[in-house]
Amino acid sequence: MHRRSDRAQTAAAVSSGSDWKRFLPLVVVVAGLATAYALGWQRYLDFDVLVDSREALGTWVAAHPLLAPILFFFTYAAAVALSFPAASILSIFGGFLFGWLLGGVLVAAAATLGATLVFLAAKSALGGSLRRQVKGRAENLAQGFEQNAFGYLLALRLAPVFPFFIINIAPALFDVGLRVFVTATAIGILPGVFAYTYLGAGLEDAIAQAQRAGTSLEPKDLVTPELTLAFGLLAVVALVPVLFKKWKARRSQ
Repeated sequence: MHRRSDRAQTAAAVSSGSDWKRFLPLVVVVAGLATAYALGWQRYLDFDVLVDSREALGTWVAAHPLLAPILFFFTYAAAVALSFPAASILSIFGGFLFGWLLGGVLVAAAATLGATLVFLAAKSALGGSLRRQVKGRAENLAQGFEQNAFGYLLALRLAPVFPFFIINIAPALFDVGLRVFVTATAIGILPGVFAYTYLGAGLEDAIAQAQRAGTSLEPKDLVTPELTLAFGLLAVVALVPVLFKKWKARRSQ
């Protein structure tokens, strides 16, 4: 009896220790975000500040052709990993500083890395918790998401309806694999990434037009309704295979 009791206490202690450790990655992310705000990242990653500093940034990048893209890559990945709201601004300036092609590659790789780190941290702390609690229709929706995770994630990445960090965390609440998450993220963000870096490559002309019109340039001014509509159409195209699969399953039943 005593041996069984000791074993139970030991197992409970191990479980308690492991429960605490699984929250550690998420605590690191939250602490990193708080530190970023405390250090004033929000002041340096402001669109107006970057526009005013574009000549100095361009000069520094030209003087450091190897260090500059590496530093940009890790800055972008850290901003995404910490869920810092500066992805679109950094994407635009990635295109401005490095051109739409190299800037797009850097942004896509950094965004995928940062998103994966957030996903792993959330999965470690919260993985499966919501899935175990939902019942009824919500359970059917959760099951549908898990069975068609790639299609749903691809559609969510293509159409930026929800904030980027929410789509990084939400799949961790369900039984979505790492490979599916990384693949859907890497592919799904490409149209948006290259659209923003292409806009960034033409930033100087956009600033000149705004100055001639006597107005100040805002990030939203660069995103046209046509571009938003294109993202929506891409998301619909990505959902077609998922919807067809569901329709076919209902027909067979």
